[in-house]
Amino acid sequence: MKELNKAETERRSNLIEIIVVVLLGITAVATAWSSWQEGLHGSQQDQKYTMANNLNAEANSMYNEGMQSMSQDLMIWNELSELHIDYAFAEEKGDMEEMEKLEYKIDQVMTDSVEPYPEFAAAIEWADAQEEYASPFDDQAFVDSYFAASSEKFDEAEAILEAGNANNTHGDHQGLVSVIYAVVLFLLGITSTFKQLTAKYVLLGVSGVGFVIATVFMFTIPIVMP
Repeated sequence: MKELNKAETERRSNLIEIIVVVLLGITAVATAWSSWQEGLHGSQQDQKYTMANNLNAEANSMYNEGMQSMSQDLMIWNELSELHIDYAFAEEKGDMEEMEKLEYKIDQVMTDSVEPYPEFAAAIEWADAQEEYASPFDDQAFVDSYFAASSEKFDEAEAILEAGNANNTHGDHQGLVSVIYAVVLFLLGITSTFKQLTAKYVLLGVSGVGFVIATVFMFTIPIVMP
């Protein structure tokens, strides 16, 4: 009876060894895959952070251009306002010669600096249509138009930055998976050093649970390809 028990023990021990070897191979491959994915996520994170920084720099440049354009248009509007005030004063005095001169200046400014820019011209028409004095720069939509292109760039940069942050998180998760696989490999590696089947069963069971948890978790992480 003891011989049978010894033979059965040896058979089970050999079976455990085979299972351990198979799990070692599978876990090693899974660990390599997880590490590779971690590296790819890190690479994409760096690329997206670089793209986001470049887009932010471009957006800042476009924003500065918008500020310059608005400042130039504001100067033109101030010039037009002064000409209209002078025109009203000349009209009140009945100075026809001065009125004609001012009218000519106003037409020249409108032709050269306003009419080529439809949005500016429309904003001035809007201001003129108001019952009380209004500046075209009181129209928030018109002011926002100077920065529309830069706002789009900023939004694009923000979206890419968020995508890079997601890659960072996914890379951290893959790193955790690799750590769990490393623990599984360690437990499987020491299983053969134990003589008692109970100890081997426990180590094999813990290793199996760890492998399943790590694998399920790994499949929840988006896969990236180079």
